[in-house]
This record gives sequence, C-alpha cells and structure tokens, in this order.
Amino acid sequence: MARRALKLASWTGVALTASGFYLYSNKYLDPNDFGAVRVGRAVATTAVISYDYLTSLRSVPYGSEEYLQLRSKVHLRSARRLCELCCANRGTFIKVGQHLGALDYLLPEEYTSTLKVLHSQAPQSSIQEVRQVIREDLGKEIHDLFVSFDDTPLGAASLAQVHKAVLHDGRTVAVKVQHPKVQAQSSKDILLMEVLVLAVKQLFPEFEFMWLVDEAKKNLPLELDFLNEGRNSEKVAQMLKHFDFLKVPRIYWDLSTKRVLLMEFVDGGQVNDRDYMEKNKIDVNEISRHLGKMYSEMIFVNGFVHCDPHPGNVLVRKCPGTGKVEIVLLDHGLYQVLTDEFRLDYCHLWQSLIWTDMKRVKKYSQRLGAGDLYPLFACMLTARSWDSVNRGIGQAPVTATEDAEIRNNAANYLPEISQLLNHVPRQMLLIFKTNDLLRGIEAALGTRASASSFLNMSRCCIRALAMHKKKNASSFFRRTQISFRETFNLWQINLHELILRVKGLRLASWVLALLCWLLPTPC
Repeated sequence: MARRALKLASWTGVALTASGFYLYSNKYLDPNDFGAVRVGRAVATTAVISYDYLTSLRSVPYGSEEYLQLRSKVHLRSARRLCELCCANRGTFIKVGQHLGALDYLLPEEYTSTLKVLHSQAPQSSIQEVRQVIREDLGKEIHDLFVSFDDTPLGAASLAQVHKAVLHDGRTVAVKVQHPKVQAQSSKDILLMEVLVLAVKQLFPEFEFMWLVDEAKKNLPLELDFLNEGRNSEKVAQMLKHFDFLKVPRIYWDLSTKRVLLMEFVDGGQVNDRDYMEKNKIDVNEISRHLGKMYSEMIFVNGFVHCDPHPGNVLVRKCPGTGKVEIVLLDHGLYQVLTDEFRLDYCHLWQSLIWTDMKRVKKYSQRLGAGDLYPLFACMLTARSWDSVNRGIGQAPVTATEDAEIRNNAANYLPEISQLLNHVPRQMLLIFKTNDLLRGIEAALGTRASASSFLNMSRCCIRALAMHKKKNASSFFRRTQISFRETFNLWQINLHELILRVKGLRLASWVLALLCWLLPTPC
C-alpha cells in the first residue's frame, strides 16, 4: 500500500512538473501572474531602497559636499532598483514609473533620467495573446476581420500595444489591443502600492507620495476603458477643429470595445525627432508654437487637457494631400477635466507670472493650495528659478546654468515638493506632468519657452476670463464692455509682440552690419 502511494505521488509529481514546464515554455504560465511573486518582489525592493537611505546617509553631515555626492549615488541605485521592479511587475507598475519619469523638474534627475527608459521598454504581448483578446472582444478571428495584420507591433505601452492592419474594404487601420492580464492585476497592484507608500511614510514622515496612489486609483480604470479613450478623441477633435494643423485619427466604433480600439492609421515622426523634421523640411519652431497654442487652448479655454504628451503620442508630418505641417495627437486615454474655479485661478496665476505681478502670484498660488510654499510652487510651474520669476519669465530665456540649478533644487527640496504635491488640488498633478513632458519636447527641439509662447498663453487666459465674465454678465451693455476690454487687451499683446519682432530684426541687422564691417569679403 505504501509502495503504491509512493509510486502514485512520484508519477503525479512528474506530471505536474512536466505540465508546468510545458505551460511556462509556451507562455501560458508566467511567474508574474502569481500575486505572491509580485507582492514579494515589490516588498523586497521597497525594503532594500528604504534600508539604503536609512543607513547610507546616517553618518554623513547633512548638506555637506560628501552628503550631496553620496545622496546622488543612493538616488541612482534606488532609481535603478525601482526601474527593475517596474519592468518585472509590468502593467500598472510601468504606468506609475512612466508618470514619475515625466516629472523632470519635480524629482531628482537620477530618478527621472532612469525611469524615462520605461517609455521604450514596455512589455509586448505575444501574437497568441493578441488573437485571444480580439477573439474574445470582437467574436471573430483576425483573418476574418482583416486582409492583413502585422504580427510585430508598431509600439508597445504599459497597458496596450498597437498593430497595423488592413480592413477588407482597403482602409489601413491601427489596432490598439490591451495586454490581457492588466485588467485583472491593476486593482491589486494599486492596493499593494498604497500599503507600501504608507509603510515608507512611517519611516520617512517628510515624504508624502500618497498623491501618486490617489492618481493611479482615479485614472487607471479610465485608461483601461478604450471606449472612453475613443470618446475623448472625438471630443478633443471637435473642440480644437479650428486648428488646421491638428490631426486626430478617426475612431471606427463598429470594431471597438473596452479592450480593442480601431482607428485611422496615420504615419509620422516623433515630435522630438529633429532629424526627421530636417529631412522633411519641417520647422521645429513652428511645431513648438503649434504645441503651445494647442495646449494653452486645452488648459485655459476648454479645461479638457490631454495629459500624456510624451513623444510617442505626438507625431509630426506633412499632410500627403496639402503638404501642410500637421501635429498628430495619439493616445487619448488620460485627460484631466478642470473645474471652472481651478481653471480661472490658474489663468489668473499665469497672467500674473507673465506680467510679473508678484502680489497676485502669491494670491493665486495660495488659492491653488500652495500656502507658504508659493515661491516653490511658482518655480515648479514655470521651471524657472525664483530670481527669474521675480525678473519676469519672458525677459530672458532659460540658460544651461539655471536649468542645472533647477534640477539640483528638485533634489534639495524633495520633502517640500512632495508635501506640496500632496496638498494642491488633484487636478494640478496631471498639469505638472503635462508641463514637464512639453518642456522635455521643447528641450529636445531646442525651443524652450520664448516670450512669444508666453504671449500666446496670455491670449488664451484673456479669452478664457472674458468668456467667463460674459457668461455671468447680467446685461447686454456689460457683455459689450467686457468684449471691448478683451479686444483691447488682445490688441495690446499683438502690439507688444510686434515690438519684440522689430527689436529682433533690428538686432539682426546690427549684427549683419557689424559682420560686414569686420570681414574683408563683401556681404
């Protein structure tokens, strides 16, 4: 009897081992699917990072040169561990890591530069998994729906990947397919992050990162619903239809579900690809101006903001039919809807920053939750030093020295920054991310915000404030008065911009005359 039981146990063990090996080798079984593996990895990484900070900096005088150098090394080690955790656990972890990597002027550079790779290292689902999701959601096989379907994705993100395909009627489409396991894992991952953030707060009370968990809780379910993304896409296309330079791919609703989104295929180069623009004779300054106009309109006028403008989601091209330069806006899963109160306070704040009205900068920063940290808040918004804010952010372009100073301050003021992010309205968090992503694009193009771009922002602020006043005006005379004031203010800005251009032309003519005088060859 004992022999028989032992024999049965042995054969059962062999069968289970063989089945497990077969499933693993055929990608049906992944260790990452087990909650214990994901939790254990996250807990271990958090513990190692916390221990590193607690022990490495303990015996070094705070603020000394040695302390700063050592802290930078700890930041870098911790950022690499965090990046490895995100790559291993994938899905929600990569999404949160990408969010942190976008906060260039709010977090230490060691973190942002390390976590930026997550935009290009998102996992891919196998073609078998893609076929399974399409079969489950659309009820048909790929070959029944498409004449051709590229097995290799055009790009893979944290939550989904995109394939190029051709429909039976000849239309070329982009097929966005959600990774099959993300939906099931996301709620557990967010709960795990919440527990870990609370544990870290017990060790380091000055670091408050609960805002990150709150944002993930609110936004991830929306991003996992591709029908919501399609609705956002159509809404922003209608809202910004007066911009002839903007292209938003059309959605094909008959073949779209919560996990599969079919849209018009639009080709182009990434917005930070200067080589592509030079090759296609696209003016980088024109692209930068268009981006500024588009996002100023979203934020200040409409209060409906595309919050993921990383280079993979913003393409540029010359329209095949007209040859006009276009910006193609992709991935509409993450939008921030601003309340009127927040949007108008934000308008007033930017107006005050542009025109260097420091009393109003303080007033509207505090209305937006900055409290006594309003100077830090103003610097975070503008990515300029406090001296530059006081002199006027449009008076002089940012220098390499100032840029380095701001990045260093992100490390020095990390506790204050985390405290501020925990107290400002939730709407502000994605605005910060959007601002930093746009600055990253400007830096790649070499077009960091100029006086002209600030004037375009000011135009949108004036229009938004006037629209609000007219909506609440009780008489036709009052509305006419507001319209006249709006027109006059816009005329003032146009005049100011003209003067700046004339000054620029005069300076150019002086430089040219000087060169002609200095050089022996005729100009």
